[in-house]
Amino acid sequence: MPSDLTSQRRPGIAYGLGAYFLWGLLPIYLQLLAPAGAFEIVAWRVLWSIVLCAGLLTVTRTWGSFFAVWRTPRLFGLLAAAAAIVFVNWQVYVYASTTGKVTEAAMGYFINPLVTIVLGVVFLGERLRRLQWLAVSIGLVAVAALVVAYGQFPWIALSLAFSFGFYGLLKSKVGASVDAVSGLLVETVWLAPVAAGVLGLIAAFGGGVTFGTAGVWHAVLLMLAGPVTAVPLLLFAASARRIPLVWTGLIQYLTPIMQLLVGVLLLHEPMSAARWTGFALVWVALVFITTDAATASRKVTT
Repeated sequence: MPSDLTSQRRPGIAYGLGAYFLWGLLPIYLQLLAPAGAFEIVAWRVLWSIVLCAGLLTVTRTWGSFFAVWRTPRLFGLLAAAAAIVFVNWQVYVYASTTGKVTEAAMGYFINPLVTIVLGVVFLGERLRRLQWLAVSIGLVAVAALVVAYGQFPWIALSLAFSFGFYGLLKSKVGASVDAVSGLLVETVWLAPVAAGVLGLIAAFGGGVTFGTAGVWHAVLLMLAGPVTAVPLLLFAASARRIPLVWTGLIQYLTPIMQLLVGVLLLHEPMSAARWTGFALVWVALVFITTDAATASRKVTT
């Protein structure tokens, strides 16, 4: 490997590992935000992300890229749609993490690569290769097994998988036209009225907002929702520019693995044999996806 390419990929791997490691620890951070509920946490996540991103653009003097998005209707519309979808993703994930369903959230992010493949077929006209067909089929069997075992639809896992899949699809259409900080700021500015409205409703009808009423340490933790949201995204963006997509795909499994360990070992969430079976089927599907991606990557580079 040429030395200049190596110098790009080594930090790229480090940035990627950093991003997915922080996302893997997110359930622990969310546990510390009690007694704040999921709706309040997401609202503060939106508002403090605005503050952080605005500060970063000021320090780096890159407000021009932010305003350029507002002058481009296509980008503006795509990021507005992305904002709506990521709001759903955040809300479901925070709800799962604060109500003892971290392992189901982990399942959602294990399923996400399968969903991404299906979305590529439906919206981008891509054709599935043999191993991809096999992986998707096994994933469907896994979901069916969970439904039969629990007698209920695994809505948390599938909501997270599909919302993050659609979010990735929209962000891929935006491409390199918008940097990570400007894109996140546009999305959170879109969501600011919703976040403010949610806090107003909680104050009026939900028993009161906890920010400032549960101690200084709790208030500081809620303010850290901005960095907790933005830093992994910035690390991910820095990684994606430096390493092949196949490597990114392998590293991304670190997050749901950590979430599963947090749910089982730290939070002591129950894991029945049926749930382990569902996870095992999804992991088999991921092996096929990874093998297919690695094979396709070698064909391109040779």
